[in-house]
Amino acid sequence: MARICDIRGTRVRSGGKIHRSGLAKKKGGIGRHVTKVVKRTVSPNLQSKRIWVEELGQHVKLKISCRALKTMNKNGAFATLKKAGLIG
Repeated sequence: MARICDIRGTRVRSGGKIHRSGLAKKKGGIGRHVTKVVKRTVSPNLQSKRIWVEELGQHVKLKISCRALKTMNKNGAFATLKKAGLIG
């Protein structure tokens, strides 16, 4: 399955990590130099959760990020799921 949040749509992002060598000038060196740029991926913090929705009277199983879980705690499960279009 894809690593995508059901509510926010957060997915794996790609970026770069810069490798540097040398000692900084302020520490007495001749400066730092870029030696390599490496591709890397940043994954969302996904959790599989079974959430009780009071208005529906049942549990809903979701794969959501921790940010979406905080949003759900703040706004309520039913309102968040309705805004995401997961329930009618």
